[in-house]
Amino acid sequence: MSPRRAAALRDGGQNLREHLIAAAGRLVATRGTAGLTVRDIAREAGVADGVLYNHFADKEELVAYALHAHVRAVGAGQAGEPPRPGERTVGANLRAYLERALAVHAAILPAFTGVVGQPKVLARLAELPNPMGGGDGLRAEFAGYLRAEQRLGRVRAQARPEAVATLLVGVCHDLVLGRLLDPSGPAVPEPAPDLVSDVVETLLHGLAPPGAG
Repeated sequence: MSPRRAAALRDGGQNLREHLIAAAGRLVATRGTAGLTVRDIAREAGVADGVLYNHFADKEELVAYALHAHVRAVGAGQAGEPPRPGERTVGANLRAYLERALAVHAAILPAFTGVVGQPKVLARLAELPNPMGGGDGLRAEFAGYLRAEQRLGRVRAQARPEAVATLLVGVCHDLVLGRLLDPSGPAVPEPAPDLVSDVVETLLHGLAPPGAG
């Protein structure tokens, strides 16, 4: 390890394991995981190749941690806080949730380029807590929000929060994640201007309590 990097680890309180995850994260964020080697990560971290195996079982485990950290960082970097039950309108909050989720999915897509063909990385990633929605995932976060609105009487009692949340997450997957299956295809398209509003309005017809308008 170079003296500069060694000093940075000592002075910043970052341990070597975290340093390796951060180095791998920078690489997957800019070039994806396809063709990423142990030597690439070691050079980015400024350490010998073998150092990685002192902290991770294999390269796939390190890459999984790097992807996980990257997704969390992208989510945390979104402007503002997630909508809160009881504030604004349910429609405005669903729009905000969906726009936020679409932005996160589009931002993390480059880091996942090539990961579909790496089942060991996917298996390692599946062993970690969900990096989105506070550890529970976006679907659970959406559903939790809707249940809270039900308790406040702003969503009808017969609505099924889990089903609605699945539909919202499905929109993100349809617009963004399909690009993983064809990395050479066209760039992720911008959602049609009215798409988010149309999805939300369609959902609200089944969510709004009687007389809500």
